[in-house]
Formats: sequence, structure tokens, C-alpha cells
Amino acid sequence: MNTPSLAPALPEAPAASFYEAAEKIYPREIKGRFATRRRWTVVVLLGLFYGVAWLRWDGQQMLLFDLPARKFHIFGLTLWPQDFVYLALLLIMAALSLFFFTALAGRVFCGYACPQTVWTELFLWIEQWTEGTRSKRMKLDLARWSVEKLLRKSAKQILWLSLACYTGFTFVGYFMPIRSIGSELMNLSLGPWAIFWIFLYSLATYGNAGYLREQVCKYMCPYARFQSAMFDKDTLVISYDPARGEPRGARRRGSDARAKGLGDCIDCTLCVQVCPTGIDIRKGLQYECIACAACIDACDEVMDKVGYPRGLIRYTTEHAMAGKRTHVARPRLFVYGALLTFAACTIAYSLATRTPLILDVIRDRNTLYREVHGDWIENAYTIKIINEDDSGHVYRLQAQGLDRLQLAAPGNPIEVGPGTVSNVAVRLQAPEGVAHGVHAITLRISALDDPKLSRTEKTRFIGP
Repeated sequence: MNTPSLAPALPEAPAASFYEAAEKIYPREIKGRFATRRRWTVVVLLGLFYGVAWLRWDGQQMLLFDLPARKFHIFGLTLWPQDFVYLALLLIMAALSLFFFTALAGRVFCGYACPQTVWTELFLWIEQWTEGTRSKRMKLDLARWSVEKLLRKSAKQILWLSLACYTGFTFVGYFMPIRSIGSELMNLSLGPWAIFWIFLYSLATYGNAGYLREQVCKYMCPYARFQSAMFDKDTLVISYDPARGEPRGARRRGSDARAKGLGDCIDCTLCVQVCPTGIDIRKGLQYECIACAACIDACDEVMDKVGYPRGLIRYTTEHAMAGKRTHVARPRLFVYGALLTFAACTIAYSLATRTPLILDVIRDRNTLYREVHGDWIENAYTIKIINEDDSGHVYRLQAQGLDRLQLAAPGNPIEVGPGTVSNVAVRLQAPEGVAHGVHAITLRISALDDPKLSRTEKTRFIGP
């Protein structure tokens, strides 16, 4: 028989939480050589993004991926979906460039040129301008709501939303003519899909640069996860020198730190306060580090004030920290560089020798051949002429490869307008005496006003 226990019941332990709310990071303002370079990089990249969409080249938008018209205008060059190979090569070049510079200097792309970093920096400037320095922003967030807090927060949100909307508008302007989008938007006649994409990209910019910020780099970006595969002991990364800085501790200015057994690090934590991802570089290289070098500027400024040499935190390699020789020229850099150079040369050569004319020949599959008057054999084809030039041309079609082969239809010349596709039904005839069996023939089309503008396509002529 079970008897009830007389011991007092113990309070239940709180359930363990596996999730923790991300604490907001308040990056401290910093000045220095790397901060100046980063600001100029942001200005240049954003200037190009917002400005290039409005520039024109020969009466056409300079950079336009016109998806409805299936044309891509790039600095006066018009590409079609058939030229998709160029986009593939450009993506390969982008990947190889990322591999090359990562193996050489770590995540330097993340710290200076990544869109997430660039727009976060711009949104942070607006936050600093409306809410003040780091300490003021922290106090403002902890303070109760007041008229001043409402005005400052409202001003920040208005500027953020305005910038995000204009960013979405500009982004869509690279896929639809931006001037027509502007006029349609003013007349309230913009299509639903354009409005959807403007809203979506505006929302992504507002959320990523305004609120998620470093969380995109730490948790969402796949590059942070596989970057270690491209690092080696000769990769240039931002590092803290523990042999020089440890043990760290505060000291009076002018005091003999060595006599107290202290290193050069005064434990001011400025390197942590300026970090946009909130890491402590003194704990070693971490995947959250985006190589922005803000900690280097902060540490160099402190070293100048206390009279110590710069470089406690610096760009260096693991071999250099261990007192070994750094090998800048190494096999992986040669491989990445060679592949990158090959891809660049391939694109340059292909564009230089590119002919803005495409000829496709499709043989009639329903009837192998027809017997026509005078003991002649006839084959039917459909040819597609794509004039990728910005001006129209008049072409002449020729058939070669079989004795007495002649063009029955259509009559020459064939006129094709600028940037258009023309489908032409073609009938070729040859005497029955020479048309027995299957013959390889060639169709050649050439512009009358430009002999260099020509294309050749192989096909078959079938007889009895």
C-alpha cells in the first residue's frame, strides 16, 4: 500500500529556453585610415547603384536588363537570351574573384563591398545623425517615451523608409526602364508586378539594413560558414597579438606596465565597442568577423594615446604571428588567378568577335522531300533570323553544298528590322539526278550593307 509523502513539495524548475533574443549592437563611431576607406567605398558603390540607372548611352538606358523585352543593354551593347553564356561567365568570374580575394585577404569583400554591409553602414549613419552617438542611442532606447524620443525615432524611421523605397525603385529600374517607371508611378498607372517587386525589395532593404544587420552576416549568409575552406596559414586576416598584449589590464598613463607584469592591451574594450558584429577580436579569429578593420582603427588610436607602438591588432597571417615566413604566392592563388584571367579573356575575346546576328535552321520533319515539276526534288525549311543589331539590315540567303542547288522561296533580299526576330519559310530545290540520298548542305545569310555581318548554318538535303 502506497502512503503519501509528508515531505514538502519542491518548486518546479523553470523550463530551459533554447532561444535567446538577440541583443541590439550599438557600434561606436570611429575615425581612422580603414574607416575612411570604408566610407569612401560606401559612397562610391551607392553612387554607382543609384546613379548608373539614370545614365543613357546612344539614347538607351546604359544598364538595363529588360526582362519584358528579353533584351539586356550593357554600356551600349545589346545582349539577348541567346547570349546567356556571358551571364554565366560573369557569375563564374564573380565566384573566382571571391575565392581569390578571400584566400589573399580574408573576408575583405564582406567588410567593404557586400551589399548588406554597404546599406547597413548607410542606415547606421542615419541612425547616428538622428539619435546621436553610441552612448546617446543606448540612453535613448532605455529612456521612457517623450516628445524628444518620439521625434528622433520618427525622423529615423521616415528617412529609413524613404531610402528603402527609393532603393527598391532603383533596383526595379535595372529590370524595367527607370524613366518609364517614374512616369507611371507619378500617374498611378504602374503595373502590379512592378509595384510588388518595388515593395519586396524595399521591405528587404528596410529589414536587413535597419534591424537584422549583423544577424544576416552571422546566421543567414552562407559565406560565413564556408570561408574557412578558403583560408590557410598565409591568408591575411585581422588578428590580435596576444604575445604583446597579454596579460591585459588598466594602468595609469606613463606608468611602467612591464614592472606590473602587464602587456600593451589596457583592456579598454574599444575594439569590441566599434565592432559591427559585436565580437571580441582578442578571443581569436571568429567566423562573425567581416574584416571591416574598425578594431584596428580603435586600437591604433588607443596605442597613440598611451604611447605604445601601433599594430596590437593588425592585418597579418597565422605564419607571421608564429614568427614564420608568409608565402603570398602560393598554389591556390595561382589557380584562382589563372582561372579568373582565363574567364576574363574569354569574355573579352568573345565580345570583341561577336556578330550581332543569329541564324537557326529547322528542317521540315513532316515531309522528307517533295517531287516538283521538271523532275526536281524540293525540301522545306524554316529559318529564324535574329537581328541583334540596333539598326535594320537587308540580308541575302545562299545555299551551298550540292550541285545546281537553288533557292525556290523566298526571294532575296530578306529585310529584318533592328532587334527583331524574323521567321522565314525556305524551299530548296535540286535536280533528281543529283539529289539521291542525304546531302550535307550549308545555308549562309549575309547583310548587303555589311559583308562582315554574316552567319552560316549546316543542315541536310534529302532526296529519294
